[in-house]
Amino acid sequence: MPSNRLAPQHLPASGGHPRFRGVLVTALVSICLAGCSSFGPRSLQQSRLEYNETIKSTTEEQLLLNIVRLRYTDTPSSLAVSAIAAQFERTQSLGLTPFFAASGADINQSFTAILPQALVQQADRPTFSLTPLDDQEFTRKLFTPIPLDGVVYLAKTTWPISTVFRLYLENLNWVPNAQTASGPTPADAPEFSDFRRGVEALQVLQDKGQIVFGIDERIEPSGSPLPAGSVKASDIIEAAKNGFEYRRDANGKTWSLIKKTQQPVIRISPDAFGSPEWLLVTRIFKLKPGLEKYDISQEALSPFPVTYPAGGVGVLDLETRSMLQTLYFVSHGVDVPGEHLKQGLAQRTHDKSGKLFDWSLITGGLFKVHYQEGSERPARARVAIPYRGYWFYIDESDQDTKSTFSLLVELSRLELNTKASPGPMLTLPVGAR
Repeated sequence: MPSNRLAPQHLPASGGHPRFRGVLVTALVSICLAGCSSFGPRSLQQSRLEYNETIKSTTEEQLLLNIVRLRYTDTPSSLAVSAIAAQFERTQSLGLTPFFAASGADINQSFTAILPQALVQQADRPTFSLTPLDDQEFTRKLFTPIPLDGVVYLAKTTWPISTVFRLYLENLNWVPNAQTASGPTPADAPEFSDFRRGVEALQVLQDKGQIVFGIDERIEPSGSPLPAGSVKASDIIEAAKNGFEYRRDANGKTWSLIKKTQQPVIRISPDAFGSPEWLLVTRIFKLKPGLEKYDISQEALSPFPVTYPAGGVGVLDLETRSMLQTLYFVSHGVDVPGEHLKQGLAQRTHDKSGKLFDWSLITGGLFKVHYQEGSERPARARVAIPYRGYWFYIDESDQDTKSTFSLLVELSRLELNTKASPGPMLTLPVGAR
């Protein structure tokens, strides 16, 4: 606990100049009060951004650690910082202590003296509350597939469609996107090449502005028309509360109960119809050519494409991944030291010829984690964690991986963050400094 203490001063009470004593007292009071009004704001200014940066960096490190753990078929685990209580305290005192000192000139003569003292103390006592994220609600969200509207929303933003679809889709119209990579590392290489080529063609079309994701408002009737006299104001209000609407029919004699729905769609520019990219997309995903708009659905088609009509289908049907499946998928972008593969610490994958499979064929341009031996943190690391005697890190210059990792961090917050459960919390009081 730091403190500031003035050196004692012997001031003759009888011989000292009154003005000097007054100046001294004023100076001591000024020292005690200096910074009192600014201690709180200054402490907040100095600590708020430090806490912010620490929370950000440790959140990223925790996510990277869990991704590396999954590559080693280890169990992921997370702690959420549910509360930070930072208490700043400042105490100060001013004292004038009288005492008697013997005079050197005459041992029989004493002079009253004072010993001025000023004491300033300050302390920072932060308390962190950490909540283990292992309750039932968190686990359920971890295994729940990402909703269709979430994927479509990401595809409508500035995130590349190839990044979004490669990360969060198991398949598109049942064309597989390395489905066996959505869990522990498989022994055999997954199927992915058709999906990858189709999605990259969609990315070219998106870059040209020839495909656009949007929402159509659809009206779905519910039940048969009702006589106009049978619909009361209370019925209209009650229907509105439940997301329905009574609408008068064109004949003016009946009412229909309808519900408005939001249908995700992809719109195609007529300029794209003859392009090599769109022809490749329609062939790989078995789409009906010539349509300017396709509905986007979730697991609505048969899982057996051989049953699709000869002319193709009019929808893009998606099967989405859960957050855990997505983390397993990107974990295959983690480089594993050769000695760990030899020791069987991480699963090897082989292609059809029996050669060691190169996972960069799937995760290349999307996600890459390097490793470095030694105790020193890698100099070029954006995020780095120690694990099993190595540093695993994301290179500062790898913009693709940094972009993907940023998306994973934000989506994990959106999908997995829950209210702190009433279960045990770990509260860490940090010693005063």
